Amino acid sequence: MSDRVRIAIIGSGPAGLSAAARAAALGLSHVLLEKTDHLSDTIYKYQKGKHVMATPSQLVLRADLPFAAGKREVILEAWNHGATKIAVRYRSEVTAISGEKGDFTLTLKDGATIAADTVVLAIGTQGNPNLMRCEGADSAHVQYQLDDPGEYVDEHITVIGSGDAGIENALGLAADPAQGNVVTILNRSADFARAKAANVKLLNEAAASGRLTIRTETTPVAVRPGELMLDTRDGQQTIRCDRVIARMGSAAPRAFIEACGIEFTSKDREAFPRLSSTFETTRPGIYVIGALAGYPLIKHCMNQGHDVVEFINGNTTLKPADEPILAKKFEKFRARRSVDEWLALLKRDVMILNELSPLQLREFMLDSEMRLFAAGDVLFRRNDPGSSLFAIVQGEVLVEVDRNDPAITVPIAQGSIVGEVGLISGRRRGATVRAGGDVIAIEVSRTAALKLMASVPAAARAVTRISVERQLLQMFGSGLNSADITEILDTSEIRTVRAGEAILTEGEDGDDIYVIRLGSMIVEKNVGGKPVFLSYLPAGSYVGEMALIAGGKRTATVRAAIKSEVIRLDGKAFRRLLDAKPRLLEKARADMAARQDLNAFIEGRKGSFSGVVDMYSQTAKFLVDNGIGEATDVLLIDENLCVGCDNCEKACADSHDGLSRLDRETGRTYAHLHVPTSCRHCENPACMADCPPNAIHRGPDGEVVIDDSCIGCGNCQRNCPYGVIRMDSVPPKKPGLLGWLLFGRGPGPGEPSQEWRHAHDVPGIEHPKKAIKCDMCSGIDGGPACVRACPTGAAIRVAPEEFLSVSRLETETES
Repeated sequence: MSDRVRIAIIGSGPAGLSAAARAAALGLSHVLLEKTDHLSDTIYKYQKGKHVMATPSQLVLRADLPFAAGKREVILEAWNHGATKIAVRYRSEVTAISGEKGDFTLTLKDGATIAADTVVLAIGTQGNPNLMRCEGADSAHVQYQLDDPGEYVDEHITVIGSGDAGIENALGLAADPAQGNVVTILNRSADFARAKAANVKLLNEAAASGRLTIRTETTPVAVRPGELMLDTRDGQQTIRCDRVIARMGSAAPRAFIEACGIEFTSKDREAFPRLSSTFETTRPGIYVIGALAGYPLIKHCMNQGHDVVEFINGNTTLKPADEPILAKKFEKFRARRSVDEWLALLKRDVMILNELSPLQLREFMLDSEMRLFAAGDVLFRRNDPGSSLFAIVQGEVLVEVDRNDPAITVPIAQGSIVGEVGLISGRRRGATVRAGGDVIAIEVSRTAALKLMASVPAAARAVTRISVERQLLQMFGSGLNSADITEILDTSEIRTVRAGEAILTEGEDGDDIYVIRLGSMIVEKNVGGKPVFLSYLPAGSYVGEMALIAGGKRTATVRAAIKSEVIRLDGKAFRRLLDAKPRLLEKARADMAARQDLNAFIEGRKGSFSGVVDMYSQTAKFLVDNGIGEATDVLLIDENLCVGCDNCEKACADSHDGLSRLDRETGRTYAHLHVPTSCRHCENPACMADCPPNAIHRGPDGEVVIDDSCIGCGNCQRNCPYGVIRMDSVPPKKPGLLGWLLFGRGPGPGEPSQEWRHAHDVPGIEHPKKAIKCDMCSGIDGGPACVRACPTGAAIRVAPEEFLSVSRLETETES
C-alpha cells in the first residue's frame, strides 16, 4: 500500500464497498478503511438467515459488485469474493481528518496516518443507536442488537421499534413456534411509516396467525426485572418481559463529523450532513455517501459508491441512476427544466421540503407524484376518502369553508400544503379544495408523508405548525388570520398526555390555555371530598380561559380520558391576543360564562342532591372507562326500559344483508345503563391504522364505515381495542318478498341470512369473509335502525359531549 492514495474510503458497508470496487475498476489508488475485522459490519450483524431486499425494484444497479435480494450469508459471501481486488485495511478506525483537498491526513486509532487527496465517508449511522430513555433503560436485559434469533428459547421478548430492523427482529424471534418465545413489538405511533410495505405485510400476517403481538400507540415507561411497564392509549399496563430488544433507529456520529469541519442541515439530532448534488460536503474534498447521507436502502448506497468515485475522477456528465424516473415525472409540464432545476425549485419553494438534502429530495420524489390543475379543477372534495397530502409548488388553491356557499373560500398560497387533516386523523376530506388558477402540486401518499415526517424533523415541524395554525383559526374564528396568531404559534407547545394525567388541577395557579388536538378530556370538580364528573371535552375543545380572564386559581381538574395530545398556548401571549381582538375576547367570555354557570349549579345544589350527583359521576366514570372517551357516537341501552325483544338486533340485520352489527347482550352494565358491543365511531379509529385496501373511511356524519373493497385481512378486527369488529362470511343477497313467497328463495323477513345460508352450505366450499361493524346505518333514511326499532325507547345513540355533562343532569333534575 503506498504512502498516499487518491481516495481514502472510510467504512466498508454497501456504499463504501461499492466506492472501493469502482476505484479499483478505474485503476485509481485507494484504500478502504474498516474498523472491524470483516466487511460490511451492519449487514454482518443482521440476524442469521435474514432475507435482504433489493428495493426499489425499478432502480438499476450500477455497482461493480453483485447485489440481488437474498439471504444475508449469500450476499456477504459474494461481496467477500468481489473484494479481492480492493485494497482493504481492517482494524483501522479513523479518529481524525486534517488538512485540505489534495492533502488530507487521516489519523488512525493505533497512531498510524494515511495521506489522501480526497476522503469518502461511508460510515453509516448504526454505531450510534437511539437509546431508550425511561426507568431501567440500562438494565442488563436491554439490548440494541440481535445476532441470532435461534439463541432465544421460551422467553417473553419485547421488540421496540417501527422500522425494518425492529420488524425483522420480531419476525425472526417468532418464526419457529418450537422455540416457545412470546414476542411483542411496540410502535409509538399507529403506522409503521419507516418500514417497507413488504415487511409490514409479513408482520401483520404473523400477528394474524398468533405468532406475535403488535402494540401500536404504545411506549415503554419502565423496565423492571421480568416485566415492562407500558404507556398505552388507555393508560399504563404491565406485561411480562424477559428481554427488550430496542431497534429505534440511529443518528449520525455528529461529534466526529463536525470535528472534520462538516456542517449539518440543522441542529436536530436526526439531521444529516449538508451535501452537494455530487455528495461533496461543506468541507471541499470530503464526500458523504450511504446511510449517513440519508439514503439507507442498499441499492441506493451501492449506486452512490459507484457515482461518487466517478465524480471524483472528473466525470461531470454522469447523472444519478434515478434520473430517468424523475425526468419522466417532470416531462409533462410546460416549463422545460432539468431534474436538478426542478429539485432546486421544490426545495426552495415548498415549505416541508426546505431542509431536505438533494438525496432525500430525490427519494421523496420517487414516492410522490407531480400534478397539474387548471383553474377551477378540484384537488379533492368534502367527504371524499383520502389521506394524501398536497404540497403547492406553483399557484394557489381555494378552500371552500362554507358547505352551503362554495363562493366563500380561503386561499392557500404557493409553498404551503393542504390535506393535512386527513393525513393526521385518517378522516374523510373536511372541505372541497379547488385550483385558484393554474396550479402545480405534489401529491404525497400517506405512507410517504409519514415517512418524511418521521425522518426529517424540520418537515414534521412544518406540517405540525400548519395543522395547529389551521385548527386554532377554525376553533377561535372571530375574524382572526395567520398573522394574528404568529406569537401564539411561536410560543405554543404540543404535549402528549397519558390516560388519566391532568393538564389542569383544581386550586392550582396558571393561566395557560390548552387545546385538545387528539383524544379527549374529562372535567372534574371536588365536591365534598369526591371528584364529581362535570363534562367531557372531545378533540377541538379548549380549556383554561377562566383563570386567564377572571383571574384566580384553576376551578376544576381536567384530565385525559385516553392518551391524548394537547396544544399548550402561553397565557401571556393569549392575553395580548384577547386585548387586541375584542371579538375573540367576547367569545372567550361567553364560553367562560357557560362554565361558571355549571360550577355555580354544582355548588348551589351539592347539599340537596349529593347522591344524585355522585351517581351521575360514577356512571360517567364507567362510560369513560369503557371507551366512551374515544367515541363520537355510541349506542346505550337503558335497562329499566329494555324488554329484551331483540328488535334492535333484528332491525340491524335486516338493514345490512342479514348481518347484525351489534350484540345487545354482551358488553358491560353499570346501574341501569348498558354499553352493548357496537362500534363507538372513535375520534381516532384504531381500525384505520393498517387497512391495506384503505377500505375504512369516515362518512359525512362522522360514522366509521367499511366499504366493499374490504379484502377480509382482519387487521381492523385485531386493532380494535373494544372488540366490536368481527370477520364474517358474506351471506347471499336477500331476494324480494315475492320471490320468497312464491318460490321460497332465500331467507324470509326476520330470518337471518347467515342461518339460512349455513343450512344450505355445500360441504368443502369456503365462503369469503369481510369485516363487519356498525356503520350508523349510513345512507339509510331515518337514521340507525336499532334505535327506530326499539318499542320502548331504551336504545339511544349519543355523542359523549352531549351525554356526559352535568348540564344534562341539571335539566333532568329541574324537569
